[in-house]
Amino acid sequence: MTGDATFVPGPRTRRAFRDALGRFATGVTVVTCEGDGPVGITANSFTSVSLDPPLVLWSPARSSRRFAAFTAAEHFAVHVMGEDQADIALGFAMEGDAFDGHSLSRNPEGVPVIHGCLARFECRTHARHDGGDHEIIVGAVLRASSSEGAPLIFSGGDYGRFTTGS
Repeated sequence: MTGDATFVPGPRTRRAFRDALGRFATGVTVVTCEGDGPVGITANSFTSVSLDPPLVLWSPARSSRRFAAFTAAEHFAVHVMGEDQADIALGFAMEGDAFDGHSLSRNPEGVPVIHGCLARFECRTHARHDGGDHEIIVGAVLRASSSEGAPLIFSGGDYGRFTTGS
C-alpha cells in the first residue's frame, strides 16, 4: 500500500478522519427500543464485549434526534442485517419510525423486534459510558437468535456484500 497520508485528527481534519474510519468494513445493525412509540436507528458501532456474562455494546451519536430515547431505554434489541436488507437499514438511517412494511412484534419487555434478520440480541441496559460525541451503551443479552445467510456490510459510506475468495 502506498500513498499513506498521516494527519492529526481534529476539527480541521474531520473529513479525513471520517474517511480513514470508513476504510474499516463493518456489519450493519438496526437497534430498536420503546420511546414515545417504537424507535429504531441504523448503527454500525455494534460489537461483542463478553461471552460470560453475555454482553454487547453499541454507540448512538449525541447529535441524533433519537439519542434521548435510546439512552433512556432500559431494554433494546440489536438486529444484524442480511445482505438483502439494505432497504431496512436505509429506512432506519433516515427515520426512527421506519417500521411500516416489516414483520414486527414486541418481546416480553415491550421492545419492538424485527423478524427475518441474520441475528437478534435482546438486551437490558447494563452500563452507559461517555464516548465523546457518542454514548457507549453496554447491553446484557437476555435472548439471542440467529439464522443462516450473508451479512450486509458497510464500508466507505456505502452498503455492500461480503464475498469469499482470494
